[in-house]
Amino acid sequence: MILIAAYALALMAAPPQPAVFHASTPAGYDVLLLKPTNAEVSLLGLVECPELEGAQHVSEGTNARVISADGTPLTHFPHNFSFRITASLRKTVLSTPSGEVTSNDSPQDFLLKLKFGLKVFNGLQVREIQPESVEMIGVPADLPYDERVYRVNFSIVNVPVTDRMVLEVLSPENDRLTRFHFDLL
Repeated sequence: MILIAAYALALMAAPPQPAVFHASTPAGYDVLLLKPTNAEVSLLGLVECPELEGAQHVSEGTNARVISADGTPLTHFPHNFSFRITASLRKTVLSTPSGEVTSNDSPQDFLLKLKFGLKVFNGLQVREIQPESVEMIGVPADLPYDERVYRVNFSIVNVPVTDRMVLEVLSPENDRLTRFHFDLL
C-alpha cells in the first residue's frame, strides 16, 4: 500500500508532458436540426496543417509557448492551413441537436450550399479572412449523396500564435451554423 501511495505521489509531482500537435487535428463537431424537414445535420471539423506535425505546446503559465518539431520557437501561425469540414445527414455523431436552422432547400441541397469564413481574434480586435479556396472532396456535387466533405484553404501572413482563429460554417442564407476553433496557445 505504501508503494502505491509513493507511486501516486511521484506521478503527481512529475511535470506535465507538453501537448504535441499533429498535421491533422480534430476541431470538434456539432449537430443541428434542419427545419422544416427535421433532418439532422452533423458537422465535423478537422484542422490540416502539416507544418505543425511534432510541434509542442509548452505550458508554463504566462510563459506558455509553442516549439516546432525542430526545437525552434513558433511566434506565428503557419502561413497555409485548411479546415476539412464534413457535413452529413448520416447519424455519424451520437449527440442531440444543439440548435435548429430553417432552410427552404432540401437537406441534400443544403449540404451543397454551405459557406465558410475565418475570424481572427487578437484581444478585443477581430478581423475576417475569406478562404483562399473551397474544394468539395469526395463524391462530386452532381451526384446525389447524404454527405459532403469540404476542404477550406487559407493563406495568412503574420498572425501571432497568441491570436485565436475561428472558422464559421454558414448556411446558404449566411446564418452562422457552428464554429471550429484553431488555437495554438
